[in-house]
Amino acid sequence: MDKNTVTGLLLIFVLTIAWAWFTMPSQEELERQRQEQLRQDSIAAAQVDQEQAEPQDPIVEQDQSDRPEPVESTPARSQAMGVFGESTISDTTLTTIRTPLYEIQLTNLGAGPSKYTLLGHNTWDQKLVQMIGDTTRSAYSLEFLSSQNYNIETDQLLFEPLFDEHDIQLDAEENVTLSYRLQVGENSSIQFHYTFYSDQYSYDLQVELNNMESYISGTNVELGWKSPLNFTERDLIKDAQSTMAYTYAGGVLEDFQLDAAGRNEQRINGNIDWVSSRTRFFGQYIKPVTGANASTMIGELSGPPDEVGTLHHYQVFVQSSFVNNPVLEYEMYSGPLRYYDLRDYDEHAYDVIEIGYALFRWFADPLVRYAIIPFFAFGSMFISNYGILIILFGVIVKLALFPLTQKSFKSMAAMRELQPQLKEIQEKYKDDPQKQQKETIALYKKAKVNPIGGCLPMLLQFPILITLFFFFQNSMIIRQESFLWATDLSAPDYILDLPFTIPLLGDQLAGFVLLMSAAMFLQTKVTGGMSSGAAPSGGPNMKVFMYIMPVMLLFIFNNFAAGLSLYYLVYNVLSIAQQFVINKQTKSGDNEVAEVTPNNAKKKGKGKKK
Repeated sequence: MDKNTVTGLLLIFVLTIAWAWFTMPSQEELERQRQEQLRQDSIAAAQVDQEQAEPQDPIVEQDQSDRPEPVESTPARSQAMGVFGESTISDTTLTTIRTPLYEIQLTNLGAGPSKYTLLGHNTWDQKLVQMIGDTTRSAYSLEFLSSQNYNIETDQLLFEPLFDEHDIQLDAEENVTLSYRLQVGENSSIQFHYTFYSDQYSYDLQVELNNMESYISGTNVELGWKSPLNFTERDLIKDAQSTMAYTYAGGVLEDFQLDAAGRNEQRINGNIDWVSSRTRFFGQYIKPVTGANASTMIGELSGPPDEVGTLHHYQVFVQSSFVNNPVLEYEMYSGPLRYYDLRDYDEHAYDVIEIGYALFRWFADPLVRYAIIPFFAFGSMFISNYGILIILFGVIVKLALFPLTQKSFKSMAAMRELQPQLKEIQEKYKDDPQKQQKETIALYKKAKVNPIGGCLPMLLQFPILITLFFFFQNSMIIRQESFLWATDLSAPDYILDLPFTIPLLGDQLAGFVLLMSAAMFLQTKVTGGMSSGAAPSGGPNMKVFMYIMPVMLLFIFNNFAAGLSLYYLVYNVLSIAQQFVINKQTKSGDNEVAEVTPNNAKKKGKGKKK
């Protein structure tokens, strides 16, 4: 392996370090995470006990430090909201709708969902995922300025349910529509109409503003998701780092995320397609069917974003005019960030998943949507174990990249065979750099070897490797899928606890990362010619590089998803086999370089004279 090849590998390595640095949690964060897990479990247990003790009182706060203030009494609301606080409804009513996919609890306090439980998805500690962080009132709120100059937020108002049944079961292909009404005047009201379906995570909402022009100042109202989303993963830091808000407008996705404690907001004017807020694997969307002219994204952090215990609260709103159209229609989505579910909801909804740098998005997006995801979807119909599917996928990728890797490996093997001749030239013309360079180029031409032939194919593979890196880190496909000792391929597969802490690495070692690093070490030895007894190009410096690279990969990948390490393990093992075959061919004389080097040419000439 010559210096140009080493330079190319070092470039790839530096880029790998760069992207890993921005996504890797520090050791202090990991330590705080482990300490926080006990606190999170105790809080969750206390919440469950409190809900069971008072199931009919959704006004009771679960955690006063990070939840909204309790709902005020009716007289207080009247004083704060004028005519909108004069509702005759005083009782809180809960309604539960069960489908094969989810269970949603609606409350008349705000006329919307106060709990949303996904029946097919568990948290890291095997509890059903409950997405809504504030269970005291509706997660949705309609907001506007009243003609009496009050800021009205409907999640603080009690609506009248326009139905009698409060426990509804939806079977296959069934749907149900439920309505709530807030009577404002004799002939004026606000009505919410929800339609839920048994076979999809999306549902419909109609907001009907009947004769409300004299009660609302201006022509616009805003509908938004106000509740924080609950974290679901064992790695709270990574879950928090994925939490943010989005607006999709005019074919452009705008993301909004705070990088420091405090509160901030971003407003976007124009035709809004949808808004969304998310955690690592779950999210909610609001898509205005009747049109929207602006969106607002609000973020609030209670502390540093990379600390366990910091509250990440993002709210998203869409603004619509109701004057010419008093019935505003929305399509909602609450559920997992899975490709096919999101694609059925909106063709651009999956854009919130990070699958690579913006520079490679044009390449990564179709690769993920039309090749990678369909492979796992089709393969899962026959093979239920996603670890085996990852192995098969690694084999397919290796075969697809075979022409590039074959050319690269042959070039490196050829360069290795030229090392003795290159060393002779360097020693012979060590005092004449120009002559040394000229003879070196002449040797390359005679041997038909391109000195950058080993680097260029590797760089051409780089967009694919980057895409796969992000995909296995962020895709929900391998979430909570087990393989061998790994219980969750989307999380690190720690198998060893160290008695001490190593900076950046931590105090645990992941199994597939250890195997991947060992495979990388073996691959560098085979690539460097150690299997054939030849000295590696670059001398001692190359030997040091051969040992450092696998160790650095161990540090980089140790806290990443086990599925990612498993994929690279398979890829490296196949690369070792490929390089070993090429080395055997080169050693046996099958490689044309062995026949055209200067030393061989001299030997052939002497043979002819005899």
